[in-house]
Amino acid sequence: MHRTHLHAACLLALLIPCATLAQLQPRPSEPALGMNLAGPADYMTELPLVDAFKTSRPWISQREGADWGQGPALELDEHGWVTELEEGCFAETLMLTIEGGHYPGGAYTVLYDGSGTIEFWGSGTVVEAEPGRIVLDVDPSRGALFLRLLGTDPGDYVRNIRVIMPGFEDTYEEDPFHPVFLDRWRGVACIRFMDWMHTNNSSVAEWEDRPTLQSATYSAKGMALELMVDYCNRIDADAWFCMPHLCTDDYVRQFATYVRDRLDPDLRVYIEYSNEVWNGMFAQASHAEAMGVELGIGPAERPWEGAGMYYSMRSLEIFATWEEVWGGTNRLVRVLAWQAANPWWSENIVLPAFDAYQEADALAIAPYISFNIPAQGDDLTADQVAGWSLERLFERLESHALPESLAWIEDQKAIAEQFGLELIAYEAGQHLVGVGGGENNDRMTALFHAANADPRMGALYDAYLRGWTESGGGLLANFSSVSEWSKWGSWGVLQYYDDDPSDSPKLMALTEWARSLGQPVSAE
Repeated sequence: MHRTHLHAACLLALLIPCATLAQLQPRPSEPALGMNLAGPADYMTELPLVDAFKTSRPWISQREGADWGQGPALELDEHGWVTELEEGCFAETLMLTIEGGHYPGGAYTVLYDGSGTIEFWGSGTVVEAEPGRIVLDVDPSRGALFLRLLGTDPGDYVRNIRVIMPGFEDTYEEDPFHPVFLDRWRGVACIRFMDWMHTNNSSVAEWEDRPTLQSATYSAKGMALELMVDYCNRIDADAWFCMPHLCTDDYVRQFATYVRDRLDPDLRVYIEYSNEVWNGMFAQASHAEAMGVELGIGPAERPWEGAGMYYSMRSLEIFATWEEVWGGTNRLVRVLAWQAANPWWSENIVLPAFDAYQEADALAIAPYISFNIPAQGDDLTADQVAGWSLERLFERLESHALPESLAWIEDQKAIAEQFGLELIAYEAGQHLVGVGGGENNDRMTALFHAANADPRMGALYDAYLRGWTESGGGLLANFSSVSEWSKWGSWGVLQYYDDDPSDSPKLMALTEWARSLGQPVSAE
């Protein structure tokens, strides 16, 4: 069966063994630092893996003499490897499309199985070549690294390509993580894998759809579950998984079983259905609304309320499967997540729907220090803010944005206590960004980038984290780890894997707060 859609709370309760009910007590709300990791892509700057091909761009089909990307549809196997090429065509991919040379240079080892012809251009120059093994001299100052598959034998096609960074040829199989990445987040309480799983707009539904260790690249569907569990085990951090919005019951069961059998028994698992199902910019929001209409949930004239109710219903179904697989809830944190800025949803829809609060442990919000500026509007506009000094910007953040965020936290904490839940943050931090065309104002973007690097941002975080603690907030999963700043936001606490952590006021504030809570976070 694709899903178990229940139409009443009494029917849903039948899925939960009576012996489990006694365990449904909220855990103490203790503040702790967690971290959202940046998602896999050829442009990701965190460099979590020593095999650069694993974050390469999905194959681009090219035809000789035609415009870029205008080749025929490629024949791929179940893992994403090209099985054959039409005459006059080739396949191409990009790796390490990172500006400023912020990735390792030197001798990369390329390994592959099968028979065919591979060439490189961009930052890589071939210095040695034999069947199945190529050595590249890579110079990051020359830009991105390109790989072209010019020919492949359909009977023994090129597959299992690995592009190993310097120094890791002998260890990449046992130790797939770059040592800088492996150590950087050691000491955080929890790793949220929302972006690692490519949760937003995910196409994954069946267990067979998931990315695996054999996948050609993780930039298509997200990282393999095996790596997520392995990483948490190595750094002793709880895992926060976001089940894809299209996931089947079988997917959930097999996912839960894998984690049960392989995650360190001293670690916990946070379970969330998708991510920001309320956010209309994501496919999961329209899916939830459509399912609410199909199932007749909520007022017909307000389908968005039905979407919130469906979110609660599907969350409970997922929770029930995890509980069954794990034999209870002792190591599970069942998360209901919704908008920080609109407590009405938490109090009137998400938590009460199907008595969802009775089968959950935590209410999760994203109480950002928000400063979202459009190109046009009745309030502040991008042209106005672009002319501000840093002093004026921080005055506004301290007098308006920070108090607004802390008020959201207070309101949502009261609701969480009303329903007997822990209040946690699925995302948190600054949210200075242009919206509605405002992102195209380069002067405002430059101002926001300067603010994120300014020591006053650290002081703002200090006040923010103090307010979270004083309000009784629990786990706070910062958004996010390492990513390059752009007009779409300055989310990373670092921009590049080789940045000096001491130069980041955001990271230093988070680290000092975590250490004050007893977490041995170094962030080096």
